[in-house]
Amino acid sequence: MRSSNPVFSREGSFSRDTGYAGFGAAGQPHAAPHAGGPYADNPYANNPYAAPQAGGPGAAPGGQLTDDQLAAMYGAPSAGPLQTGRMTMDDVVARTTLTLLTLVAAGALAWFTLPSGTYGFAMGAALVAFVVGLVITFKQSVSPPLILLYAGLEGFFLGAVSKVFNDIWPGIAIQAVLGTAAVFGAMLIAYRSGRIRVTPRYTRIGLAIAMGFLGLLLINVVASLFGADMGLRSGPLGIAVGLVGICLGAFFLSLDFAEIENAIRGGAPQQESWRAAFGLTLSLVWIYLEMLRLIAILRGDD
Repeated sequence: MRSSNPVFSREGSFSRDTGYAGFGAAGQPHAAPHAGGPYADNPYANNPYAAPQAGGPGAAPGGQLTDDQLAAMYGAPSAGPLQTGRMTMDDVVARTTLTLLTLVAAGALAWFTLPSGTYGFAMGAALVAFVVGLVITFKQSVSPPLILLYAGLEGFFLGAVSKVFNDIWPGIAIQAVLGTAAVFGAMLIAYRSGRIRVTPRYTRIGLAIAMGFLGLLLINVVASLFGADMGLRSGPLGIAVGLVGICLGAFFLSLDFAEIENAIRGGAPQQESWRAAFGLTLSLVWIYLEMLRLIAILRGDD
């Protein structure tokens, strides 16, 4: 089944299998990669340098290799990309860390260099980041430079926005960072423990809510252009919308976790760890912005 997460649904990227994912959680089945998926085939099945099985054709009597077979194996080339370079959890952690460090560094640059209340450069960076994100999402091959560029642009935007909010509500930026980290940690624990299972039904319901949420935000933007206020930025409705937004960010994280685990189990190339880092970064950025907005509403009377 093709992934429901658009970041992980490109041709050549890893796809979801039919089992529940759980980062090794007990009680969750580990199904084989989906038949026909890009990594479903065994890359070693047609290895011309593999030793014949005992008793198989070409084997010496008693299951021993002949002198010619031993010489051929000794002279065979070293392992190439098919035998090595598979994606691991360490790869995902390393790439995600590098991506987030790039985002934080760019955010710090905006925080300390842009004058207070400056939106021009920030909005420009956000628009370019949006375009770069679309290119990454729909690009068949993984491009680490583009992913790092996206992280830098998005970080610059977040740094500028965070500074504006922090000038109005001192300390709100660190509160949003801590809140985002808490959501990430809670989702990871819930996922690993098996309390959250990424099933087809779970995915369909979550994506339906996400589409409705985005539609509501779009309607609010259009209404604001005509001077109408739907109350999504303040009051009880604003708080409810903020909570839904954070919950959707947590939902996207669960999809990311499932895709990463299935990719590792399916033998995805090491390069795909960059795609995983991009997906996690998108989800964390979403959660941070919603957390920032929710805290601003809650502290509106400060």
